[in-house]
Parts: sequence; structure tokens; C-alpha cells
Amino acid sequence: QVQLVESGGGLVQAGGSLRLSCAASGSRFSITAMGWYRQAPGNQRELVATITRSFRTNYADSVKGRFTISRDNAKNTAYLQMNSLKPEDTAVYYCNANEAYTGRDYWGQGTQVTVSS
Repeated sequence: QVQLVESGGGLVQAGGSLRLSCAASGSRFSITAMGWYRQAPGNQRELVATITRSFRTNYADSVKGRFTISRDNAKNTAYLQMNSLKPEDTAVYYCNANEAYTGRDYWGQGTQVTVSS
């Protein structure tokens, strides 16, 4: 069973920055893709960014050029550097990780990001 622990959320003014972290533990196998998703009140959960074990990245159009996803494979940890934050970035951000061989997806508990105007 994989556990994902997120940290780094908080309240920031528009134009500010935050860095989220997601540490995965408990897997007998490698963690392949990791990603960040977000869900604002009344909205569906949406993809923010993903990164493969070989560091291939993918971003939602709304965050391209502002957010950067990275990972440390040795630590099984993914990061999301968020710059030039906007009020519309306000949401609960969830970490996702996919486990090799089992193909199972795991989710973190979520961390709140609030951007004030």
C-alpha cells in the first residue's frame, strides 16, 4: 500500500509563489508517473501536471509557463513549483502516483492552496 504525503499549501497573494511536495512511501515497486491534480469548489478534479520516471512532463494549458513539476526518484518525491499565482488557481491540490507492476493509482489527502486577489 502506497502512502502519499503532501505539504506546502497555504495562502498567498496573487503573483506570489508556493512549492508543493509529495512524498510516496510503502511501495514494493517503483513509482512510475506522478502528478498533481486540483479541485475547486463546484468543479471536477482536473489535471495540473504530470511527470514520468524519466522526467517527461505534461501540463494543463492554464498553468504552462507558471508551474513546474519535478521529482527526485531516489526520494520518491514530486514537487510542484507554482509561480505567478492567480486567484483562479485556488483549489485543493492532490498528488497522484502510479505504481509499477500493479498499475495501481494512489492519491494524497490533498492540500489547500488559496490565492487572494
